[in-house]
Amino acid sequence: MRSFSWVAVWLAFAALTLACAGPVAAESEENWQLCAGSATAPDLRVTACAAIIDGKTETSERLANAYCNRGHGLTEQRHFHDAIADLNEAIRIAPSHACAYNNRGRAYAFKRDFDRAIKLDPTLAIAYGNRAYIFYQMRDTTHAIADYTMQIKLKPDVLAYINRGNAYRDSEQLDRAAADYGEVIRIAPEDARGWRNRGLIRLFQGDNKSGIADYDKALQYDSTDADSWNNRGQAKIRLGDKPGAIADLKKALELYPDLPTAREALQKLGVKL
Repeated sequence: MRSFSWVAVWLAFAALTLACAGPVAAESEENWQLCAGSATAPDLRVTACAAIIDGKTETSERLANAYCNRGHGLTEQRHFHDAIADLNEAIRIAPSHACAYNNRGRAYAFKRDFDRAIKLDPTLAIAYGNRAYIFYQMRDTTHAIADYTMQIKLKPDVLAYINRGNAYRDSEQLDRAAADYGEVIRIAPEDARGWRNRGLIRLFQGDNKSGIADYDKALQYDSTDADSWNNRGQAKIRLGDKPGAIADLKKALELYPDLPTAREALQKLGVKL
C-alpha cells in the first residue's frame, strides 16, 4: 500500500506574516511599500527594509516593523541565522510585537528546530505536526502520536488525522487508526484518502465486505489509484468473487504494470499475462 504519511509541509508557512508599516513620509514611501508589501520578492524586501533600518529615522515601533519584515525576507532566502537575529532585535525593540514572534517561530521551524519553535509559540499547530513527522520517520510512533494529537487539538485538519491514523496503523492500534480515517471521511467525504486508508484497516481486521465498501467509495472519488484496485481485488478473492477480482487486478496492472501483488494474484487465478 502506497504510504500517505506526511510529506514536506513547508508550504504551510508560505503565507506572509508581515507587519503593517503605518503612515509613511513621501520620501520613504517606496521603501516601505517594498519592505511591507505582501508580493515583494525576498531580495527586494531585504534591501528596502535595510534602507529603512540604516536610515535611523524611524520610531521604535516602525523600526521593529522593518526588522520583522527584513527577518521574513531573510527567512525566505534561507538565511536563518541572520533572520533570527533581525527578529530578536524586533522583539527587543517592541517586546509585544506579534509579527516578530510569528516569524521567528517560522524561521526555527524551517531550521527544523521544532522544540524551540514550540517553546516560542506553544499554539503553533504545524510545529507539532512537523516534529511528529520526524518522530514518525524515526519509527518512534509513541512520540509521533503525541505530537499529532496536540496538532489536532490545536488545529484539526484532514492531513493531521491521516498522519495520526498512519502512526496508529503502524503501531497496530487498528481501531484507533480506523477512527482517525473515519474523521477524515466525516470532514472531507469526497477525499479518497480517508476511504482507502480505512478500507485497508478493514482488510487487516479481516472485514473484507466493509473493506470493499470503503474501496468502492475511494475509487468513486479517485479511480487512478492502483493500490485501491489491487486491494479491492485481493478482498474479492477472499470472498470468492473471481470475476470481480480479475477485473480489479487487471485495472491495477493497467495503472501500475509493475505491481507485483496484482500480477502474482492474477497468475494464481489462472490469468495469462
